Amino acid sequence: MKLHFNFVVLLVLTWASCFSFSAKADELVVTIVEPYIDFRTGPASEYPIFHVAEQGEAITILKKRTGWYKARTEKGEEGWVSAEQLGKTIKPSGEVLYVPTGTFEDYGNRNFEFSVFGGVLESVTSLSVGTSWKWTDNLIAEATFAQALGNFSENILWSARLQHHTFPEWKLSPYLTIGAGQIRTRPRSNLVQSGDEVRKSDMYEVGAGLRYYFARNVVVKLEYRNIVALTDRDDQERLEEIKLGFAVFF
Repeated sequence: MKLHFNFVVLLVLTWASCFSFSAKADELVVTIVEPYIDFRTGPASEYPIFHVAEQGEAITILKKRTGWYKARTEKGEEGWVSAEQLGKTIKPSGEVLYVPTGTFEDYGNRNFEFSVFGGVLESVTSLSVGTSWKWTDNLIAEATFAQALGNFSENILWSARLQHHTFPEWKLSPYLTIGAGQIRTRPRSNLVQSGDEVRKSDMYEVGAGLRYYFARNVVVKLEYRNIVALTDRDDQERLEEIKLGFAVFF
């Protein structure tokens, strides 16, 4: 029950992060550089065009909804503009406004990812979450948290990792990982009564995975990792985990 509760909490936090990204931010004023921009009555191409803003006009972006942006003209007209057309405007600094269009190109321009995985750690079901930051096109810094609850013990693992993507421009792309962290093992047996029943061990890991761009801001991941735990008994304990999950990126 504790495992499921922790996982639900982490999943809710991840889901909330997705919505916070699309929440209303400070209003942004941009200038139209194309001949015109269409204003529609609703956030879809099926809605009719009721106004056309012309080149040189400034418009204010109010909010976003799945590839469409509500905007207001200087004369007070409010309507919905497609991401494609809005991406052809410029900011006050003179830079072209980058607008996500829900394509694979957006993945190359991401900054952060939030991941959720389910898998198997040494024949025990494991659940994990992670957050990562794009350092370069090839290198990703990541922090992960995992929990595996077996019949005899509960394992909690956290690690800081570095991912290397050799072919980041591929939709189906392999990657390698290396990292370090800590594993905490708590026996569940009632036979364990000593005060030092919780064991903490430093760990190192290497792994490999496959990342597939699925749709919009979602990718699917399959990953394997080999973990070496350095125990207090001056020996090494090896663990293997394979997991499947998804990530949302921003």
